[in-house]
Amino acid sequence: MKLWGGRFARAGRDPHFDSHFDPHFEKFSESFSVDQRLILYDLRVNQAWVKALGRARVLRPAEVRRLARGLEAIRASVEAPSTGRRMTFRRNVSTSSSEDVHTWVEERLEKEIGPLARKLRTGRSRNDLVATETRLYVKSEIPNLRRAALELLEALLDQARRHSGVVMPGYTHLQPAQPVLFSHYLLAYYEMLLRDWDRWEDCRSRADELPLGAGALAGTSYPLERARLARELGFARVARNSVDATSDRDFVAELLFACALAMVHLSRLAEDLIIFSSPGFGYFELADTYSTGSSIMPQKKNPDSLELIRGKAAGVVGKVAGMLALLKGLPLAYNRDLQEDKAALFAAVETTRDSLVLAARVVATLRIHPERMKAATNQGFLTATDLADELAQRGVPFAEAHEQVGKLVRYCADHGKTFRDLSVADARRFIPRWDPKLQTVATSPERAIERRNVVGGTAPAQVARRLRQAQRTVAKLRRQLV
Repeated sequence: MKLWGGRFARAGRDPHFDSHFDPHFEKFSESFSVDQRLILYDLRVNQAWVKALGRARVLRPAEVRRLARGLEAIRASVEAPSTGRRMTFRRNVSTSSSEDVHTWVEERLEKEIGPLARKLRTGRSRNDLVATETRLYVKSEIPNLRRAALELLEALLDQARRHSGVVMPGYTHLQPAQPVLFSHYLLAYYEMLLRDWDRWEDCRSRADELPLGAGALAGTSYPLERARLARELGFARVARNSVDATSDRDFVAELLFACALAMVHLSRLAEDLIIFSSPGFGYFELADTYSTGSSIMPQKKNPDSLELIRGKAAGVVGKVAGMLALLKGLPLAYNRDLQEDKAALFAAVETTRDSLVLAARVVATLRIHPERMKAATNQGFLTATDLADELAQRGVPFAEAHEQVGKLVRYCADHGKTFRDLSVADARRFIPRWDPKLQTVATSPERAIERRNVVGGTAPAQVARRLRQAQRTVAKLRRQLV
């Protein structure tokens, strides 16, 4: 069955024009293997469309009832009991030879109710139909992404709360920089994911627009109540331009970008945890559940869960570039190129959701080693900036203070010493004003942390305040998803 066959010659009628039946092209052009996951959306949209045609008196009441019953029978036959958030079906429909999901539904409907099924397509096109279904998919999947992100947010906050007061080295350029609270470090990833949460909401809002009724590109000629259709299908508004409505995939590109950026954040977190769980650091230890071993080296404990998240991020990032390249040269309005948007969309959404779920479980089961973090703060001269700040507060120009402390650090590095190993005489060779207070500043990471008592800083009071705010925010977000 084709939804468009009348214009074309058939094999056997014209032996010189049989490309329509080239099996290679048939396989190359079909999309049902990908878009079959839109079956339930297609059925839902068609139900609303049939009722709208009835209200417009395009279909008789009896026809509306038969079409609606047929569509419902198909839904009941394919929809599986809930097994989680993924679309599943009772029957294996993946072997169908249908061109796309819309063809499959019409084929099934004709088997259910006979020739009346051919009226289903009245006044609409596959162009506005698929645009509507893709938007419904986006709207339904974004809450699942946010739910998975919420699990990671809660895991981060739980670790931050349980290890408040733990000190660790902060890094720039992956070199020791300044001491920070471990909770402050975790809250940095909380902030990233909170922005991801907001971006997904922005994507959902922009996708919340009904294309149905735009037809192929010019709108429908039937007197349909599009605003009512929008309400029935759960859309906030109606698309205002039929040409744009059928060809717009901005909402797909936006969601791909939001997923890609979230995956970049997860990849950065994965990289940190991989580094900090290695024996050279030993700040964390991954649970055995989320680690693997080596087939040849018995001692290995590999962070494969994190490496896979890091690797899968690359694929999602690539899909953003692919989608933009797909869109950049398309003339208005619909073009078959847009068939390729769904494979990228489905894969990116599922990968991001699964990665968030896994990252949350890894973080929740991390074993933290505070003593290793604290010991590391004695290396790398993390309090050097505080020494310079203290001198500046005593009236030494900061540039001069920076120079003095830099020379002291160079001396220590050359002689294998830390600030704790310095004698007063050694220190005064470079910092003439060296005294017991400067010695305390140099050897107390905790004091360095307490000095950063500004909004957004790593001081305990500031971190505790932000942690409380974050916990209230997450509780509010959790209520939104109920």
